[in-house]
Amino acid sequence: MEVEVKLRLPDAGAHQRLSDALVPHHLRTHLQENLFFDGAAGELSSRFTVLRIRFYDADSRCVISLKAKARLAGGVSRVEEDEEDIDSALGRACAAEPWRLADLAGSSRIMRRVVEEFGSEGKMGSFVCLGGFRNVRAVYGWNEGLMLELDETQYDFGTSYELECETIDPERTKELLERFLKENGVPYSYSEASKFAVFRAGKLLP
Repeated sequence: MEVEVKLRLPDAGAHQRLSDALVPHHLRTHLQENLFFDGAAGELSSRFTVLRIRFYDADSRCVISLKAKARLAGGVSRVEEDEEDIDSALGRACAAEPWRLADLAGSSRIMRRVVEEFGSEGKMGSFVCLGGFRNVRAVYGWNEGLMLELDETQYDFGTSYELECETIDPERTKELLERFLKENGVPYSYSEASKFAVFRAGKLLP
């Protein structure tokens, strides 16, 4: 179970102010491209499951992930997640021709799970690409060993900004982050929807 604190920033100005405050803690910045897939008959979405391929930094890395049973309340996200690295060329081939995902069942633990758990009688029909979005993610090594991720997510219909932190103690982490944001004059609210949910809705939250 992945547990994260997710705080939404209202605009680019708030994002820049927080970015400036975190400069001493900066470790790296990733350029991410996220693509999402489903079975042609909606086998995954009908069971509230998300299959994603993420490319990092001009295809220097590619990760396939499966997320299920997501819950987001009070700025705390909980989701069952399984992920693994795959060859970037294979990922691009699947993005171009989603039917190739089924062929990965022989080499990918996650795709084997998808085919066996979500297919009919252990088989999966064709796959479709739902599209996706790009994300600029700055990573920071912050206080008490916490790793912060500051996101600028670029959808076709607009840009959103969010601060995330994976943690085993979400209430304590949320308290620390809120105090830091307030001390630095950064406005925020609790995230109410995942990036995937925003993407599927086709519009930014008001």
